[in-house]
Amino acid sequence: MATEVSRLLTHHYHLSERREEVMLTTTTADPTNRASQVTVLGLGDMGSAIARTFLDRGHRTTVWNRTASKALPLVDAGATAAATAAEAAAASPLVVVCLLDGAAVDKVLNAVDAAVAGKVLVNLTSGSPQQARANDRWAGARGAEYLDGKIMGDPPYVGTPHVMFPFSGSRTAFEAHGPMLRELGTVVYHGEDAGSAAVEFMAQVAVGYEILIGFLHTLRLVQAEGVDVAEFAERAANNVAALPPLLTSIGNAVRAGEYPPDLGPLKVQAALMDDLISHRESIGVEAVRMREVKGLMDRRIADGFGAQGFSSLFELLAKS
Repeated sequence: MATEVSRLLTHHYHLSERREEVMLTTTTADPTNRASQVTVLGLGDMGSAIARTFLDRGHRTTVWNRTASKALPLVDAGATAAATAAEAAAASPLVVVCLLDGAAVDKVLNAVDAAVAGKVLVNLTSGSPQQARANDRWAGARGAEYLDGKIMGDPPYVGTPHVMFPFSGSRTAFEAHGPMLRELGTVVYHGEDAGSAAVEFMAQVAVGYEILIGFLHTLRLVQAEGVDVAEFAERAANNVAALPPLLTSIGNAVRAGEYPPDLGPLKVQAALMDDLISHRESIGVEAVRMREVKGLMDRRIADGFGAQGFSSLFELLAKS
């Protein structure tokens, strides 16, 4: 499911020219039109928010959840509750799945099985690219088209531009049901490889966690030296504002395979790493991340690339 990290990243979501970004629409559907009917399988906080958004936009919405009582507020709002997942899937041409994890999706898909024939199956559950491609094959074997989607945001923001939905999979299905999907938030289509949306989602969220764990290490450092961590965090936030251009330049360098001295030559940066490591270790703060960076720098310098920048460490990150 979505995380606070992914919600924050929606404000810094940079898209390539090849990707199709479509902003939120606010049209009201005709519930008698078969094409505007939708089923939502899974009524946790996010699934319920998705179903309610469809209802609010005038779509005839069928819902199902393993714990039937979770459907009651939506039924009161006008949804139809199905007794089984298969019955719910049979009710609409568009079937949206939003569950806790891949294992839950597998159970529901096994229960639905042939009921998805002729439907468009949209899975909005967090999962790996491999899972998305496996679901695509599963749907195709049962005569359904598949779209894999991920959610970068929180339930209260569904139905607004502040939630990002990367999608990938069947282009035909996306073109047919894009207007409905756009009502959920800001939609980006990443192509026909069903795993592409998951690649984007997991990479975006990983950037956030990588930055934040480093930030926590740094807070431990400054606290150990008697510095007010909240005041430091405010200063650090201002400094981080300079990162977007640097990230873009590093991405361009990696794509080109040419590594200018972005943060200065590695042979200069490596000397600074010694100071960072010794400072942390002198006050009992974990230095494993700094040692990893220093080790990569030393290897790159030893290979004759000391004049290149930090981005050149990319060349050492592939598994051997």
